[in-house]
Amino acid sequence: MSVRDSEVQGPAWDLSAEYASPDAPELQRDLDRATALMDEMAALAPGLVDAGSSLAVGALSAAGSLSAAGASSAAGSSLAAGAISAAQGMRKLADEAEVLLRNVGVFANCLLSVDSRDEAAQVLNGRLQNYRQRYADLLQPLTQFCDLADEPTIDAYLGDPQVAPSAFLVRHARERRHELLSLPEEGLVNGLSQDGIHAWGNLYDQLSGTLSCKVLVDNEHREMGLAEASGLLQKPDDRLRRNAWQAINEAWEGHEETCTAAINAIAGWRLELCRKRSRRRPVHFLDAPVHMNRIHRDTLEALLQVSAEHREMAQRAARLQAAAYGKTAIGPWDSRAPAPVISEDQGPGIAFADAIRLIADAYAGVHPEMGDFVHMMVRNRWIEGTRGNSKRPGAYCTGFAKSRTPRVYTTFTGGASDVITLAHELGHAYHSWVMRDLPESQRSYGMSLAETASTFGETLVRDAMLQQASAPQARLEVAWEDMSALVTFVLNIPTRFEFEKGFYERRQERPLRPAELKNLMSEAWNTWYGDAVSEPDPLFWASKLHFYISGLSFYNFPYLFGYLFSLGLYARRQAEDADFYPRYVALLRDTGRMTAEDLAERHLNTDIRQPGFWRDALGALAPRVDAFAELLQQAGLAPTA
Repeated sequence: MSVRDSEVQGPAWDLSAEYASPDAPELQRDLDRATALMDEMAALAPGLVDAGSSLAVGALSAAGSLSAAGASSAAGSSLAAGAISAAQGMRKLADEAEVLLRNVGVFANCLLSVDSRDEAAQVLNGRLQNYRQRYADLLQPLTQFCDLADEPTIDAYLGDPQVAPSAFLVRHARERRHELLSLPEEGLVNGLSQDGIHAWGNLYDQLSGTLSCKVLVDNEHREMGLAEASGLLQKPDDRLRRNAWQAINEAWEGHEETCTAAINAIAGWRLELCRKRSRRRPVHFLDAPVHMNRIHRDTLEALLQVSAEHREMAQRAARLQAAAYGKTAIGPWDSRAPAPVISEDQGPGIAFADAIRLIADAYAGVHPEMGDFVHMMVRNRWIEGTRGNSKRPGAYCTGFAKSRTPRVYTTFTGGASDVITLAHELGHAYHSWVMRDLPESQRSYGMSLAETASTFGETLVRDAMLQQASAPQARLEVAWEDMSALVTFVLNIPTRFEFEKGFYERRQERPLRPAELKNLMSEAWNTWYGDAVSEPDPLFWASKLHFYISGLSFYNFPYLFGYLFSLGLYARRQAEDADFYPRYVALLRDTGRMTAEDLAERHLNTDIRQPGFWRDALGALAPRVDAFAELLQQAGLAPTA
């Protein structure tokens, strides 16, 4: 590797502040402490689970509610008070145990992300399954208490100052209390899930981290991991991108039966649970992801409706990008393609240090604290940006629960899209950072709101880069990334949703075969991209890891929500100027204790369940598409309209 190449590559993150290694004594002490806490939870469980009591949580599936006020006898009142006290005590124990288990889990996942073959980390991750299963089992009585108790009982439970911060989570979860099974049944579901749905997700993660492919580079086939091959999709050479895409798909096609089994098993598990939970009222497969994202179905429907209305605008942006490469339509290998080179080669890519300066300056344009935060992330070595054959593909932000410090994971190869991805993940990190002093129960938020800060960061960086760019090549690169975002969010994300929704509808009848999955994915591509794409990506269902995340289905629509919601925020920033930053931080801090609708009403004075907000957000992009077309014409890369 040349000196310049080494500058392009990002740094390795430092995890030692949490644990020195998977077998570190301090890690084992945390697991031992978690075990002790769970032992105490087990001792409190009889106060919530008493089959012979009228207050027994295990009997709630038949009784329908747990009532303190309804206990007419002194014995009943005593039992009610005891149940409330046990629930409060269990909540405090559970909060501490969760922090410890999550901390160890994040550490293991960070190690495996960098090196999927790390045997020690694999062993640790396997050990954690037993801890997680026991914790989930012990938590079920408390969950059912909170979900099924009547309002006076819940009021009494939340009267404890240490429990009170969880009020939003408790009341939000109670909206789905009609779905609960009996306590033994819920325990069985949780117990089986570790070697059931989660095992399928883990299998896919391991497969994606160990797969390799042979890419034709300079007339020579080179073997590399999927993460490195994915990096080639950001290169300006159209033939190289296509070769990389074909090699990646060939690798996945060799394992299509495994992927078919995994995606059918994951969806089948969820659908069967929906059927079991439909005893009181029908439970749809979209109910859980919508609820977990803390939005309403009508908000999602309004979002998708407006996206469909503006589909032609996004298709135009895609066709303009294709024309810049001398084509009439983009290929599925072009989703991360850089802007064509219209001036002399500027080297192998953007150096990581330069990328950090760009992002920090853009963030500082909102407030100096945001720029300082970016530099702090680098200084503390909280960013992973190296390349490696055993690295998992993708990018994410995570955080350690004990120290409440974020970590950003990516594979930085020096492309302009890498800069935008880094800005995106640092947005997540900043969101976490401004909430670090809040109670643990108020720091958890749905993905729809999580993507707001990250996508806001993307917009900041793109616009700052465009303002600073003077050379035609630099201006083209920034505008190109802007259009790529439009195509991704308004075409690709709905394509994923269309496929997943169609798959779940058909999976209710039977498992699908690989050919059917390919056809379904191709249909979704053609519906949203139209003639803007030269061919669909029939294996996208296998190569996109989001379809295999066992903890949450329909992982993708929150990205569209965040993209458009952030555009609304960005407009407020431009209008409010100096007054914006405190309002922005207040909005971020409220994401863990409000629904998206309530958040928008309080901080933006708007109703996002109506199409108007989304139309305004997307409509504001039309001038950007026009400006992009003009820029291409000036560069001689597109015909005159």
